[in-house]
Amino acid sequence: MTKRHVSLPADAAVGVRGFIDEVDERLSSDEETCKVVEDVLVDLFGDREAYEAWQAGESVSPATRVRLQGYDPCNTTVEAEYYAEKDEQKFERSKHLQWLWRQFDATPMADNVEFALQFRRMLADHLFEECGDNCRFFKGISFTYGHNITVGDNTVVHDDVHLDDRGKLTIGDQVSISDGVHIYSHDHDIVDQTSVRNYHTIIEDDARVTYDSMVRAGCRIGANSIVGARAVVQGDVPAHHIVVGMPAKSVKIKPGWESVADPIDDGRLDTNQTDREIEYEIDNEIEIFDEFQRTLSPPDAKQPPEHPDAADLPDAGQPDAQ
Repeated sequence: MTKRHVSLPADAAVGVRGFIDEVDERLSSDEETCKVVEDVLVDLFGDREAYEAWQAGESVSPATRVRLQGYDPCNTTVEAEYYAEKDEQKFERSKHLQWLWRQFDATPMADNVEFALQFRRMLADHLFEECGDNCRFFKGISFTYGHNITVGDNTVVHDDVHLDDRGKLTIGDQVSISDGVHIYSHDHDIVDQTSVRNYHTIIEDDARVTYDSMVRAGCRIGANSIVGARAVVQGDVPAHHIVVGMPAKSVKIKPGWESVADPIDDGRLDTNQTDREIEYEIDNEIEIFDEFQRTLSPPDAKQPPEHPDAADLPDAGQPDAQ
C-alpha cells in the first residue's frame, strides 16, 4: 500500500520529542521505574493539582483517592501477576512498564498517531527483550509480560492485538500483524486446566498475519507467508504459503515463489509444538491452588486417565485471554 509521509508541525514535534526523550532518559536511569510511571501518568491525565493536594494531606473522596493511587503501578495488579511460573525479577519491572503502556492508551493523546507511535516505540525498548528499528505499535496492544518478546526491524502491529509471551514470542523483520490478531505461547491441558505448557512461537521475516486470526502456541509462521483473515493456525505455516480457515490449511503458494516453496499435497500443516516447549519449575514456596475445583476423573473410569496431548485434538487446549 502506498502511504504518505506525515509529520507534526515543527513546534508540536519539538514538544513531543522533548517529552519522549525525558521519559526515556528517566527509564534508563537508576530512578525507580514505579516512580517514573506514576509521575508520567499523573501529568498525562492532567491530574497534577489534585495529586499534589492529596499528597499534601488534603481530604479527597474515596473515588478520587483510588484514582490517584492507581497512577502508581505498585498499587495495581494485572492478570499475569497471578501466574506461578513467571520470572519474578523480570516481571517486577515489566509490570510497571506494561501499566504505563496500557494507561497511556487510555489517554486522549493515544489517538495522536504520530506522537503515540513514537511513545510506544520508546517503551518497547524498555519493555521487550529486544525491539528493532522503525517498528510501529498501534493502540490497544496487550501482552502477558512483555519481557519475553523479541521484535525485528520495520515491523507493524495494529490495533487490539494480543501478544502472549507467557512462553516466548519471536517476531521477525517486516512483519505485519493486523487488527484483532491473537498470538499465543501457552496452552492449557484439556483435562486439567490448571496444567499449563509454555512454548516458543515464531513469526518469521516478511510474514503477514491478517485480521482477527489466531496463532496457537508453539507454531512457526514461515517467512513471506500469509495467514488469512480469521484463520486459526494450529501448525507450522511453510514459507511463501497462504493459509486460511479453521483450522488453517494451505490453499496456495504466493505467485512467483513456487520454485522456492515446499509443496503441501493436502494443505494440512505439520504440528511441531512439542519441539518448542519451554520447561519451567515453580518455586516450592509458592502455594499451588486449583481455582476451578473440578473433578478430573471421568465417572466411568477406575483410574484417572493420562492427560492426552492437546496437540492431538483439533480445537482443544486453547489458552484463555492471557
